[in-house]
Amino acid sequence: MSQGSFGDAELWGDQSPAPRLDVARLTEDLTEPQRLAVTHPGGPLLVVAGAGSGKTRVLTRRVAYLLEVDRVAPWEILAITFTNKAADEMKRRVAELVGSRSERMWVQTFHSACLRLLRSNAGVLGFDPGFTIYDSDESRSEVERIMKDFGIDVKATKPRSVLAAISGAKNAMLSPTAYMEIDADPKRDMIAKVYQRYEDCLRRANAMDFDDLLLNAVRMLQKDPAVRERYQEQFRHVLVDEFQDTNGVQNQLVEILSAHHGNICVVGDADQSIYRFRAADVRNILQFSQRYPDATTILLEENFRSTQTILDAANAVIDRNESRIPKNLFTQRGRGDKIRRYAGEDEYDEGRWVISELRRFRNDYNIEWREMAVFYRTNAQSRVLEEQCIRAGVPYRVISGLRFYDRKEVKDALAYARLLVNPRDDMAARRVINEPRRGIGAVALTKLQSYATDHNISFAESVNHGDEAGLSGKAASGVRQFAGLLDELRALSNDLTPGIMIETIARESGILNELLADGSDEARGRIENLGELASAAAEYETMMEFLERLALTADSDQLDASAGAVSLMTMHVAKGLEFPAVVITGLEEGMFPHQRALVDQAELEEERRLCYVGITRAMRHLSLTHAWTRTMWGRRMDAITSRFWNEVPEELCEECSVVKPMRRSSFSDVDFGFEGRASDFASGRAFGTGEVQEARTSGADKLGLKVGDRVTHDRFGPGVIIGLSGEGERTRAFVRFDQGQAEKQLVLSISPLQRL
Repeated sequence: MSQGSFGDAELWGDQSPAPRLDVARLTEDLTEPQRLAVTHPGGPLLVVAGAGSGKTRVLTRRVAYLLEVDRVAPWEILAITFTNKAADEMKRRVAELVGSRSERMWVQTFHSACLRLLRSNAGVLGFDPGFTIYDSDESRSEVERIMKDFGIDVKATKPRSVLAAISGAKNAMLSPTAYMEIDADPKRDMIAKVYQRYEDCLRRANAMDFDDLLLNAVRMLQKDPAVRERYQEQFRHVLVDEFQDTNGVQNQLVEILSAHHGNICVVGDADQSIYRFRAADVRNILQFSQRYPDATTILLEENFRSTQTILDAANAVIDRNESRIPKNLFTQRGRGDKIRRYAGEDEYDEGRWVISELRRFRNDYNIEWREMAVFYRTNAQSRVLEEQCIRAGVPYRVISGLRFYDRKEVKDALAYARLLVNPRDDMAARRVINEPRRGIGAVALTKLQSYATDHNISFAESVNHGDEAGLSGKAASGVRQFAGLLDELRALSNDLTPGIMIETIARESGILNELLADGSDEARGRIENLGELASAAAEYETMMEFLERLALTADSDQLDASAGAVSLMTMHVAKGLEFPAVVITGLEEGMFPHQRALVDQAELEEERRLCYVGITRAMRHLSLTHAWTRTMWGRRMDAITSRFWNEVPEELCEECSVVKPMRRSSFSDVDFGFEGRASDFASGRAFGTGEVQEARTSGADKLGLKVGDRVTHDRFGPGVIIGLSGEGERTRAFVRFDQGQAEKQLVLSISPLQRL
């Protein structure tokens, strides 16, 4: 539908002419770069919006400018955001500026925009307009059914992990055949087979999943020239927020829709791209100017949120990344206080200092609890912080996540522990009798309860009488397995400490193996939670003492939140938020940056971007902490100070540590080439004797290696040493590995390196 087919009143959707907006209102309170972005005359535009630089204001003012000054029709504007909340906020702000005619704009999320396109044109791909949209649970159930049809063990290979692989293939625009042809791998072949059957089932059911909304919209536009040209002509201006978070399908959709008029405006910041695990591709924003050689690039570098000291720290950290568009944040808000740093002896010392810092913010600066936040890299780290808040009477809330002791895997492990202490604990028995699944259904549970009632025993005790209760087949076998497991665990509990007992429960019950088989990021986080539970239990002499303390803690966890509560959250959750006072904890190698990033440069750069995001959430006060030792699965481990800690210039910091322990090491810009120590526990490999041990070296530093020696690495394979530096446990080797001629710098004392 072209603009020329409307009269003026119909074009703007008004019954009477609307008063013209004073154009000066759109630009008078903007900085010069912001004004240039708002009034851009047309063509490709890249707005590199640094943290706190007012990008939402720029986007809404640009849309208003297009409507009011350039007289673009509302339906000729497609503005894409990542959340419905952001879309609603943009609509509201634009409406405040230009009135009701903004209501006919396309201001939507990627998924809602694609759904709108597909509802009108689904027939192009052979779908009826009323196609169903499967949610994540429905998709997982369908994949699980298909796997069972193929005879695939859904306990050994989790349907959720297969669905995640299929989702990744769709985001990369790979068909089942193309996915299978990437390399020869039996698991990949299996996933491709399930993927193909899943696609066939969706089509027969006239259904799409969430990934299909994006992928099929692109396929539809590619397949039908008439449909493609209609939308390309309609959308004179395409604007995309948070462009650094787009994946390949989303990027292609934007390219197709903006191809006719060429008015594509993308706003984002490569330094805040932290969703690689969701298939976000930072190259979309980094390579924008290459795809559009005539593009205008505008840097928004003035920050309206933080002090200059905080921004200098953020600039210093992110400047170490190679994959970025250079910029330097500055502010008119003054230098502000120095960044306070504290190195705790262990995680409890760290936690106590965090509490003292929160109280200092409140007492010295009159900052409310709700205006403070504590960030950590993984959810498992919240446990110690929660306990310290409870003991100190500091109100808190865990944002976008359950409190530690409310998490499923934690409650499951604790239910087993309760049954060891109290064999008649019915609630605990009901929770885990079929956890992990043992084929014990509702009918079997009813029979057990009836037997317990008839014989005046507890439900928990009835599991020893499954045959007498009338169970048969799989249910009878599952109950016998459960009863035998409890007997074995009780026998072991007499000799094992509480921390090691939690390890044993996780392993022997099957909880750990189920999570390992899942293999997803969520599953790895849940394994870390089990490790943290073992660490908590290790602080007590008996399991009863540990469980009693938890019960008392739960009872006391009713704090006065009348003045709000301190926010505890991961740094991923923190993106988009801001707080007057922020504490970032756990700045240790293997913790932050996470151990998975230590051998992958792309992952490491994303971890550094995550640190940058965390730092730039702070408005006035920022504190950083780490622990010299940390308990993992009940074992005390030495820690190495995070490279990010070292990348913050010392002149910006006030050191608050009382004593700096000796015999500690800090490494910066080193590729460890090793998932060891912490990762052994995160991956479930570190189940051993059960004794608390100090961290040991890998032994590679004692091999007497020299330049020219052939070596092999557990992950990188064979290679040759081309250089050495340092001495003792700090010796580093420069190794050129045969595969891909990759060169790595490794710390020998913690690298799984052997001489060939």
